[in-house]
Amino acid sequence: MKLGVDMTEQSTSTADRRSVLAAGAAVTATGIAGCSDLLGGDEDILSWHAGGTSGTYYPLSGDFKTIIDSETEYALEVQSTGASTANAGSLGDEDADFALIQNDILEFAYEGEGIDDFDEPIDNLRSVATLYPETIHLITTADSDIKTVHDLEGAEVNTGDLGSGTQANALQILEQAGIGEDDFDEGNADFAGAADELRDGNTDAAFVVGGYQVGAVEELANDIDIDIIEISGDFRDDLQEEIEYFASDTIPSGTYDGVDEDVETVSVQAMIATHEDQDEEVVEEVLEAIFNNLDEIGERADDISIETAEDGLPNVPQHPGAESFFEDN
Repeated sequence: MKLGVDMTEQSTSTADRRSVLAAGAAVTATGIAGCSDLLGGDEDILSWHAGGTSGTYYPLSGDFKTIIDSETEYALEVQSTGASTANAGSLGDEDADFALIQNDILEFAYEGEGIDDFDEPIDNLRSVATLYPETIHLITTADSDIKTVHDLEGAEVNTGDLGSGTQANALQILEQAGIGEDDFDEGNADFAGAADELRDGNTDAAFVVGGYQVGAVEELANDIDIDIIEISGDFRDDLQEEIEYFASDTIPSGTYDGVDEDVETVSVQAMIATHEDQDEEVVEEVLEAIFNNLDEIGERADDISIETAEDGLPNVPQHPGAESFFEDN
């Protein structure tokens, strides 16, 4: 599915493009979202776009909300979205003040290339800080005949929400395996929906991209016997040569019930992003609150640190407020 504008319409602007992407995000306010009425209107509200409620972005954003609400003059309004690709559109349109996003997707959006969803640069995007590796899980049931990526040809495969970073990565991996869009049946659901389809026997495999343990995968593994397909060996080498931002990763044995051996795979990097018009002081205060209170974070706490927060930044300008924060710390 391509969210791009009709390039024959010469009047279409970058701002129009951003609006289309933002509209495609289907952003929904959710349970942990701040509400201006409940807050009494005294705080300055910052809109923070996360991801699906069954992934890692959403609960981690809830941790950030707790910290920022208590440590700054701001109140964070967390929204559930279609994740990385949708969030790039929301930031570009300045409907979001901050968002969690994959490093590769942020660069694609900034440059206007790399995946079909970005056919014009969204050049007001700015990087802030990297957080943790987002591990690519390729999940099947334990009794499935699918044992390698190449076995997905002809299968029903859930590639993630339309427009999500998960979908982008899944399609890149399938393409590397020589599996084109006409060579498999694509389903599009969030992590919880994909888990339900596997549980009910309505799909053959599903891609999930998130910091392990992903809640939806953990729950699925507690309900049924699952298998996580390796992305390894020569295939991984070729994939990394073709797509340089894929890093080698391993899902440790015991991460999920019944997965009793290490699973070799690849990962991208989760990060915080904003837009160029965001106030420098706001960015600094948000980063100071987060990195001075890492002990309050439950999601991916062992992987988030100020020492690694500039590792893996994409080829996107860093916001001046972030630059100042890291220079001082």
